[in-house]
Amino acid sequence: MPGAQPLIGVFDSGVGGLTVVAALRRRLPGASILYLGDTARLPYGTKSRRTVLRYSQANVDFLERRRVDALVVACNTASAMALDDLVVRAPHWGVLEPGASAAVASARRHVGVIATESTVRSGAYEEAIRRLDPRLRVSQQACPLLVPLVEEGWEEDEITGRIVARYLEPLLAEGIDTLLLGCTHYPMLRGVLERVCGPEVTLVDSAESTGALVEQALRGRGWTDGAGPESASVRLFATDAGPRFARLAERILGEPATLEWIDVDESGTGGTLRIGEEVGTS
Repeated sequence: MPGAQPLIGVFDSGVGGLTVVAALRRRLPGASILYLGDTARLPYGTKSRRTVLRYSQANVDFLERRRVDALVVACNTASAMALDDLVVRAPHWGVLEPGASAAVASARRHVGVIATESTVRSGAYEEAIRRLDPRLRVSQQACPLLVPLVEEGWEEDEITGRIVARYLEPLLAEGIDTLLLGCTHYPMLRGVLERVCGPEVTLVDSAESTGALVEQALRGRGWTDGAGPESASVRLFATDAGPRFARLAERILGEPATLEWIDVDESGTGGTLRIGEEVGTS
């Protein structure tokens, strides 16, 4: 109930949505969070709208069975393709509108958007940006290889730098002044993105923008930090996992990560996974 410590449910197709969790932890340190990474069905960005909606609804149902007070769809693809049709009882937000608003606030003339194939194909970011400021020019680039590279933990690998440069080449040639990171995995690549873009391009992180929106909305509804950060917790679920996921989760959150391996359709727990362990513990 408002006035107490909120329990926030967050889901993404993989580890990238933990960038939203990290933003929420900084802004709402007294909130407890349940995070679901649907890693068994990653990536969402190459799938049809019907499939993304089906997967997303299963994730929502899983989190709402655990009585979350609020829910964040921390997946740009799901926010673009499924958010409006999800059946959700709790107050809920996606990452698309906050990211678009932040990009409009930053841009001078020309916004570049990098995202998954499905998000770009949907045109959702371009529509949201033009709705807020029709004078802005918007250019988009699908970057299907970036999510797998992040999931592999190759953010600083030489091949990642080359791939990022290849993807950004047409956007930079067109003269963008703002680059919207339209996937929650992409903040993990911020270093290489900044090096490729240079100081003349402002990067906009939809994860940080979403964290700010959720904080404002929950405090506006009367939620507080309750008993404080010492009583808050983060519980991580994954539909498939490996040591890589746990290591990336630890890096993003800055704290030890223990994953519970589950099946969202059956709500069963298949085991736990800690740093250095393989999937399949029971």
